[in-house]
Amino acid sequence: MTTAGLLLAAGAGRRMGQPKALVSDADGTPWVHRAATVLAEGGCDPVLVVLGAAADQVRQLLPDTAIPVFAADWEQGMGASLRAGLAALPETAPHATAVLVGLVDTPGVTAGVVARILAAGTDPGVLARAAYHSDPGHPVLIGRDHWAEAARVATGDRGARDLLARPGVRLIECGDVGDGADVDRRT
Repeated sequence: MTTAGLLLAAGAGRRMGQPKALVSDADGTPWVHRAATVLAEGGCDPVLVVLGAAADQVRQLLPDTAIPVFAADWEQGMGASLRAGLAALPETAPHATAVLVGLVDTPGVTAGVVARILAAGTDPGVLARAAYHSDPGHPVLIGRDHWAEAARVATGDRGARDLLARPGVRLIECGDVGDGADVDRRT
């Protein structure tokens, strides 16, 4: 069983003042490069990165192994990015049984978080998400059996929230190996 990584990095980052994919860590590493690398180092293969705002600039910052996917309707929100990424999976990751969906604006997510979630199981029926001190967060793990439903409910900035709010979604505690805080503003 293989698990693809899907990094949502298409937004304009209005509150940040620039696309978050273009923001860099203190050491100069662009968030989009770091997040795609974290997915790969944690065990995802392949890693797809959904682009939108400043797509040409962001594409240049990707690791060589990342597969760019353009969301033509990215301005409609995270749901559009998720739909574009899920639609690309059958061609780019035909053997994947699950996809781990990460966000570019969660710089505290580590390869340890990714590996822990994947270790919990990646069968086609899985629905799981990281939790940080019992609070649900990202990344989220969606088994192949749920991809069509995730695309159907993905609207606006809700992403797959409705799917992940259902009973039976496994919460995997990751607060000891990472931080899932969504960073919206410069500090």
